[in-house]
Amino acid sequence: MIITHCYKIKPTPEQSVKIDYWLELLRRHWNYALGQRLDWLNRTRCQVDRCSLISCPIGEISTRPDYYFQQSALKQTKKLFPDYKEIYSEIQQINLQRLDKAWKRWLIPDKKGQRGGRPRFKKSGKLRSFCFSRVNNSKAAVKFDGKQIIISRFGTIPVIVHRPIPDGMTIKTATIIKKADGYYISFSLEDKSVPNLIPTNNIKTAVGIDVGLKEFLTTNTGETVSVPKFYRKSQSNLARKQKKVSRKEVGSNNWKKAQNRIARLHQHIARQREDFHYKTAHKLVKEYDMIAVENLNIRGLAKNTKLSKSIYDVGKQ
Repeated sequence: MIITHCYKIKPTPEQSVKIDYWLELLRRHWNYALGQRLDWLNRTRCQVDRCSLISCPIGEISTRPDYYFQQSALKQTKKLFPDYKEIYSEIQQINLQRLDKAWKRWLIPDKKGQRGGRPRFKKSGKLRSFCFSRVNNSKAAVKFDGKQIIISRFGTIPVIVHRPIPDGMTIKTATIIKKADGYYISFSLEDKSVPNLIPTNNIKTAVGIDVGLKEFLTTNTGETVSVPKFYRKSQSNLARKQKKVSRKEVGSNNWKKAQNRIARLHQHIARQREDFHYKTAHKLVKEYDMIAVENLNIRGLAKNTKLSKSIYDVGKQ
């Protein structure tokens, strides 16, 4: 079993500047690696499915820039751009792995025959996280002692531990994330033990749930939970903030502050929705031994333009 715990961290102003600079360097590396892949794809594919009757020149076939090719080029990148020497190699490798995963999801369909969209170039500030693949071992760059994280190239960063890490859990990875209200660290926790399942003969209470837009859910006993409509209640406030952004000069400090206020409002709405979902699920799990829920295709339902806002306001984004 793998779960994640996210904690707020309190870096110093110098550490915050360094985190932002690392994110900017990784963003540039992402864009360069993506451009390299797209350039190779455009130069090696043919625009039509047949050759010309007059001539068919064969161009030079370049090396395919897959993950291993781009990973081997990291040493050359550090020679040309010494600033990348500050960033741990594992962070740069994970950044390339993320790109490779998005690239394959675009080109290779899944079991259902569906593919993701083409990976995009990231604007300034759009890459918001980097990951450490090892924590609390001899070769790890990050160590967590329960109150703070220690990174050799950053120093000590206090952590607000609002809930302890469960016993028996091992920290596998650590991801530093920049959000609208500050910086966070997300730990990926693994527990190799297998939980004991309740035998079907011992199930005493069961419930069937039907979800909808008029009511968040309706049980087979007739109990209903109303839709909180967090987004719709905040629409007027969001419109005012967006109008203020449109009046600012793009790229100015006031424009950035106004953009951050919008991001914080969206974050507040998402947290309201997450808290509501957790409390509703906790109540059901506490009352019933078995829960049956219909399997809905939310993305397919959201294609209805008249209902998409209501569907996404009910669901978790």
